Amino acid sequence: MAYQGYGAPPQAGYPGGQDPLYGYFAQVAGQDGQISADELQRCLTQSGITGSYQPFNLETCRLMINMLDRDMSATMGFNEFKELWGVLNGWKQNFMSIDRDRSGTVEGPELQQALTSMGYNLSPQALNCIMRRFSSHGRISFDDYVACCVKLRSLTDLFRQRDTTRQGTATFRYDDFIQCAMST
Repeated sequence: MAYQGYGAPPQAGYPGGQDPLYGYFAQVAGQDGQISADELQRCLTQSGITGSYQPFNLETCRLMINMLDRDMSATMGFNEFKELWGVLNGWKQNFMSIDRDRSGTVEGPELQQALTSMGYNLSPQALNCIMRRFSSHGRISFDDYVACCVKLRSLTDLFRQRDTTRQGTATFRYDDFIQCAMST
């Protein structure tokens, strides 16, 4: 299926009854009405959401689908896609605001600033762990930044489900922990 000519999804604010993003979604999703990781990768590349940054790798696309895949289909329906589009735009704005030199990468202090602005209060040890996992030579690309944000959001959501007293502690059975770790 060719994706040439789709261009960027329409911007919000168009008059009319149908969500303007739906037409774009329908073109990308095709007859099955779902977007797979491969289709998401192509659509995000065509949309230009990465700006001058490299296209998303397939694993990042899988992570994004998993983050919002409420029906466990390994694909995205329209509502999931619409939510992802909003989240991605927020992460892009955040990344651009800390990538002041427009190098397409951020370093540790910039990442800490970005994560703090999103409400994450992480220890230096946790930040170092994130840097080791997502950086190359101490710099994080936009693709890896998105993968990092997806992982943090997914892990935080899973933790909050188990932190019933909202005290910052949770109890996990080993099997539950493995499922959480493997699903993000």
